[in-house]
Amino acid sequence: MKIIDLTHTISADMPVYPGTERPKLKAANTYENDGFKETLLTMFSHTGTHMDPPAHLFAHRTTLDSFPVEHFVGQGLVIDCSDLTEGQQITFKYIENVRSKADKADFILFYTGWDKYWGTNKYFGKYPYITYDVADYLIKSNKKGVGLDVIGIDPISDVNLSIHKKLFAENDIVVIENLTNLEKIGQEPFTFCALPLKFENSDGAPIRAIAMLN
Repeated sequence: MKIIDLTHTISADMPVYPGTERPKLKAANTYENDGFKETLLTMFSHTGTHMDPPAHLFAHRTTLDSFPVEHFVGQGLVIDCSDLTEGQQITFKYIENVRSKADKADFILFYTGWDKYWGTNKYFGKYPYITYDVADYLIKSNKKGVGLDVIGIDPISDVNLSIHKKLFAENDIVVIENLTNLEKIGQEPFTFCALPLKFENSDGAPIRAIAMLN
């Protein structure tokens, strides 16, 4: 079995969503003073590679900690959209091209290649994003989740977060943002595992996402 890490490392100088503070990693205890090392982490719940639940946008919808743990593991499929350029849409044709595999998957992960801009201003620019038709498919096919290697499932200009709201209004689906290394997986189904930090009334959380290839 081959394991591929799909997670960006959390660091004090990492990219964060515009307007959000970067995480702080403060030495709380040191080898010299205390005989052991411990770090005080201070960060927003949507830092780095992270997961959004419906409660991210709707007050009385499902929080991340209330999802059953099996929701975070399932069959994944990477769909290659790396031919897209700035501001172009991930349309339903990308799913149609692999429809038989997509229908069987629990998680659809869109590979745009945008993670190569991680740490640059372009990462926050006009990245590719999914259409309403794609969102409709994810809902009707009862997917556990959708993921991308960009900072958001909506375009950066959409302050209303329209795609998020469409997915979350009535469905228990999760959105995974800021993935990386999707190009290493290939085009065949695989086991996807994305475990969020579990805290009470969670509106979202950093995750450790991995692909397990047979």
